[in-house]
Amino acid sequence: MDRPKLEVADIFRRYGEAYRQQHAASLSPAQRRVMTAIEVCRTAALGGHLERCDCCNHERPCYDSCGDRHCPKCQSLARAEWVEKRTSEVLDTHYFHVVFTIPEQVASIAYQNKDLVYSILFRATAETLSTIAGKCSALHLAANAVDIVMRGYGSGTEEIRGVLARSKRAAEERYPA
Repeated sequence: MDRPKLEVADIFRRYGEAYRQQHAASLSPAQRRVMTAIEVCRTAALGGHLERCDCCNHERPCYDSCGDRHCPKCQSLARAEWVEKRTSEVLDTHYFHVVFTIPEQVASIAYQNKDLVYSILFRATAETLSTIAGKCSALHLAANAVDIVMRGYGSGTEEIRGVLARSKRAAEERYPA
C-alpha cells in the first residue's frame, strides 16, 4: 500500500505549535502529549536503527515509533485487527447509523464541562430514540434486535442504554416478529 502524501504528523509539525499557542487555555496536558508524540513518531527524535538489505547491502534509517494509542501510524495494525474482529461479530441484518450533534455555540461549553453536557446530550438522545422506536415499526422490522453501542463520556451512557432497552421491549410488544 502506498504511503499517503499527507499525514496527521505532517499537519501537526506544520501547524501544531501555532495551534497550541492559540488554544493554550483549552488544551489539556494529555492532549499536548499526544500531539507531540505524533509529531516525533518515526523521526530521529525518538532514535532508531539502520536496516540493511541482505542482497545488495543497501542501508536506510528506520526510526522508532512513539507507541501512543492515539497515533495513526502506531495503531493502524491494532485498528485493522479490531475492525476485522468486530466485522466477524456483525449480524446479517440492516443497521442504522444515527449521529446526534450539538450546536457550535454549545461546543465550547461542552469542551469545558464534558460530564454535564454529555449527560444532557445522552439523555436527549435516549428520549429521541425512544420516541422514534415507539412510532417506527421499521426500526424493529429491519432488525429483530436493536443493538446499540454507545461510546461516550459522562454518566448518561447507562441511562441511554436503559431507555433503549425499554424502547426495544416496547417495539417488540407493539410489532411482534
